[in-house]
Amino acid sequence: MHRPLFAALALVGLTSLSHAALAASEADCQKSFETADTNSDGVVTEAEGGRYFVAMRAANKQLNGDRLDQAAFMENCKADVFAATPTQAAAGAPLEGANSFTEGQAKERAASAGFTEVSGLRKDDKGIWRGTAKRDGSQVNIAIDFKGNVVAQ
Repeated sequence: MHRPLFAALALVGLTSLSHAALAASEADCQKSFETADTNSDGVVTEAEGGRYFVAMRAANKQLNGDRLDQAAFMENCKADVFAATPTQAAAGAPLEGANSFTEGQAKERAASAGFTEVSGLRKDDKGIWRGTAKRDGSQVNIAIDFKGNVVAQ
């Protein structure tokens, strides 16, 4: 009778430990904030740190306009909301199918996958959003399918 309870408690403990090992440090978050706050006014705007706002929306976090004060930035950073976790596209992506993403949603998917300067998005007859973007300083063609897979082509 005690074994299932012990096993559940052990699993919770291991999950907590593994999350703590992955959490961003105060120093790392402070450095990220200072880098993002390009005008040193104590807030990060969407224009300064768009990727942080994309991460907040992707995590369904509440945003108050287009500004993140330092306290909110640090809280979300330490909770790993901004953790750089490149998404792995499904095998065979982009996949054809009815795509209900708006252009804005497709653009955010691309940004959350690490692409910048996303432009020229057009949905083709197969339901795939296609456009151009930059990744690691290089211009690439991208495709976003109905499942949210983002691939460079």
